[in-house]
Amino acid sequence: MPALEVSEYVGRIVWLGLNDDRAAGLGNRAVETLDLRFSGPLGESRSGLTRASCSRVVAQYPRGTEIRNTRQICLMSAEELADISAEMGVDALNPAFLSVSVLLSGLPDFTHVPPASRLVNDRVSITMDMENRPCHLPAKGIEAAMPGKGGLFKAAAKGRRGVTGWVEREGVLRLGDELRLHVPAQRAWQP
Repeated sequence: MPALEVSEYVGRIVWLGLNDDRAAGLGNRAVETLDLRFSGPLGESRSGLTRASCSRVVAQYPRGTEIRNTRQICLMSAEELADISAEMGVDALNPAFLSVSVLLSGLPDFTHVPPASRLVNDRVSITMDMENRPCHLPAKGIEAAMPGKGGLFKAAAKGRRGVTGWVEREGVLRLGDELRLHVPAQRAWQP
């Protein structure tokens, strides 16, 4: 039996984003393609084979420790983004505000796919690390565009923020591409 099982689920890319300069802001700009390298999307400010550890891993490392960059890509579900928008009371939330790299349609309960799942097509493979928990950082951009709504994001995004991932197979992603979900062939941990 293979370590990863090919699922029946296919996600279609409906939006791609890139952040050229993280110091200038969290938001991504919409792009037609992402050229994925082992270090992450070409031109992405958060690319790199390694990164400095942050608040997410302080239980494992002192802040600033060089670690493997498993957060090269932010992946979200269009359906979950619509649910976040509805809970916030807005018609639509621009994925650029959330630093989304790849917005996919067609993958149910996407934020909870098992870690080590892959999104694969004949050119590219992305390994998913874990849930991208919502934080307060997107609130500033949302608030600037939609006064009174930025503070609603974190609670509305709980359990719907998508996942982070890293490039396992280099290639180019395009709007409209389809990626099939492959999931680990193992039972859930039962301590």
